Amino acid sequence: MERIIALLIGYVIGTFQTGYFIGKLYGIDIREHGSKSAGMTNVNRTLGMNPAAVVFVVDILKAMLAFILVPVLIADGWSFSNWYIYSLYAGLGAILGHDFPFFMKFKGGKGISCTLGILLLVDWRMAVATYIVGFILVVLFRYISLASLAITLLAPVFLFLLGYNWEVVGIVAGFGALAWFLHRENIKRLWNKCENKFTLGNKSTIKTKI
Repeated sequence: MERIIALLIGYVIGTFQTGYFIGKLYGIDIREHGSKSAGMTNVNRTLGMNPAAVVFVVDILKAMLAFILVPVLIADGWSFSNWYIYSLYAGLGAILGHDFPFFMKFKGGKGISCTLGILLLVDWRMAVATYIVGFILVVLFRYISLASLAITLLAPVFLFLLGYNWEVVGIVAGFGALAWFLHRENIKRLWNKCENKFTLGNKSTIKTKI
């Protein structure tokens, strides 16, 4: 029951759609432009670098908030033996809330920024190692989707090698499964060599209020 409660708390926190609200400040629905996603990459492509940076940071922080807050709400703080597991379920909930927000007809982002935030709190060694791989891939190929797929694939492998139990590895593998499912069109484009390359601050020509 505590795991379900943690998942639900995380989901509620995750439904705050930073990209959507930033788009509204500019007078648009971000989901009607570019890749139709409410995530950082599409905000960068559609509105530019500064709005994208805000989305990136806030989405990371909201996932971290879910991870940190849950032990306080449903257990005896961080002294409780199972707080770490509950935090992981809250993190999973935050990613689900970001990806499938109920008040936006379950059409949100792809959860990568949220995932990056949670991975850092799970184990900094695993996070740094996977971030480095992702960064190298972006520098070499300029595909954010490829870096995202690599990070989410490698994270549970690193955790397994570091000796974490099956539940921790399984939850983080769930993060990856969600990411790969939501990137299925990107995977097709990568395979066909027609994926959009990332350009920092690449702003579209659409008219906005700002």
